[in-house]
Parts: sequence; structure tokens; C-alpha cells
Amino acid sequence: MADVLLPPCPHCGSPLKPFELPSEGGWDETFHLACFNDECPYYTRGWDWMEQRYGVRASYRFRVDPNTGTASPIAVWSPTALRDRIIEDDVVAAAPGDDVAPDDTSGAGGKE
Repeated sequence: MADVLLPPCPHCGSPLKPFELPSEGGWDETFHLACFNDECPYYTRGWDWMEQRYGVRASYRFRVDPNTGTASPIAVWSPTALRDRIIEDDVVAAAPGDDVAPDDTSGAGGKE
């Protein structure tokens, strides 16, 4: 993954991180983006919500399909769930309002 600009989580402002999707999950993509901030209110309140509604010890993290922009929760069964699938190579966190500058492909190193 080369120089991917990561959007912030709308619930806590932390940069979303790319994570590899399980091959048996039925997704067409190889990765999605998710918030892995353990202090994110979306994640922290999910523990009580899942326990009260479904009687399970689980929560969810904010997730985005980067191809469609569709956001949805992804269930997690522990604070470490899915962390082993985080892709750390060459990612750049975007601050709100930042624009991505195109790569210099002129071969001149930015000099005309």
C-alpha cells in the first residue's frame, strides 16, 4: 500500500487504519479502514450496547469501505481483535481539511 491518505474517525478524530479483510468474509476488496482507538466513544459505548441488546460480550469499531465510502460497524470480540490485520506500510494520516498533493511524476524532483 503506497502513500494512502487516511481520513479521521468521525467519532474521535483518530486516523482510520487499513486492515486486511478475511478471505472468507465475502468482500470483493482486500482491505477496509477502521478506527482502532480504544478510547473512541463509538467503540467504548458499543460494549454496553451489545451486552444489553444481544447479551454478548462484544463491541464494534467504525469501519469504511474505501472504494464506496460506505460506513458501517465491524464487530469485535476483544480489544485486540483485528489488530493483527492492521496494514502499517506507507500510510499518511490526514488532518481534517487536508488535500492530497499528487505525486511528482516529472522525474525532475519537483524542479521545472
